[in-house]
Amino acid sequence: MKADYIEFKKQRELGDILTDTFAFLRSEFKPFFTTFFKIVGPYLLAMILALVFYMFYAGNSFSLIFTGVGSELNNIALIFVIALVYMISIVSVYTISQSTVLHYIKSYANGKGTPDFETIKKEVYASFWSFIGLGILVGLSIFFGLMICIIPGIYLYVPLMLAFSVLVFNKMGASDAYGYSFKLVKDEWWITFATFFVIGIIVVVASWAFSLPLAIYQWAKMGILSGEMDAESMMNIFEDPIYILLNVVGTIGQFLLNLISVIAGVFIYFNLNEKKNFTGTYERIENLGQSRDI
Repeated sequence: MKADYIEFKKQRELGDILTDTFAFLRSEFKPFFTTFFKIVGPYLLAMILALVFYMFYAGNSFSLIFTGVGSELNNIALIFVIALVYMISIVSVYTISQSTVLHYIKSYANGKGTPDFETIKKEVYASFWSFIGLGILVGLSIFFGLMICIIPGIYLYVPLMLAFSVLVFNKMGASDAYGYSFKLVKDEWWITFATFFVIGIIVVVASWAFSLPLAIYQWAKMGILSGEMDAESMMNIFEDPIYILLNVVGTIGQFLLNLISVIAGVFIYFNLNEKKNFTGTYERIENLGQSRDI
């Protein structure tokens, strides 16, 4: 067992969840991100390229449409295709990303601080469609919940954010993980909501650091800061390489910050699982008994 090994399978208070989330990232920074980018890197690169292509082509096409040059129908059709490719790349990279984080922690816990890359990679690819299926169930449920009255969407968000951890650590299928997540949060909804809420505030505030330079540059480019609106600059901003670069940097930064929520979600899952099932406690007692026998 590693000297700085962090035990996931135990009960934690809100403050402990936050502290251990950042402690895990700090202690596992190099192996975690090495594994993460080896698996997620190609998909992230594809998403960034799709974003750049979409921004540049969409900006150029809208300029042509508004100036009356070119075919409006063809431009809109192509923009739609590019946007579709971009959306597919987003879904793929976030699916692979979340799966990689969860399977890394699973391997880390099973290996007592020593994750196995080949196992992680194999399990990430093997569970891809299960994550997609569960993602569709979760997304549609929260969407319709928000459409009904907002409050049902918020209520559903709390247990369903843990469904992906259930899928990985309980080795369940998408539909079973969906249903079990509600049992896991039963009688613990408010404290789970509070934990997710605090984590969400931290991530949102940190995200502003990446989005602020883009916003300032956009305001300056459009003349908002000087009080003189420039219509031509507004039309051509999507073709500006600096604007595109800042957008890419902001997107990558916000994408990586999302990992904090995923890791914290795993600590929340194990906290609730220990309260209901005492899985980690039984394992520690069993290991203690084996060590005494030796």
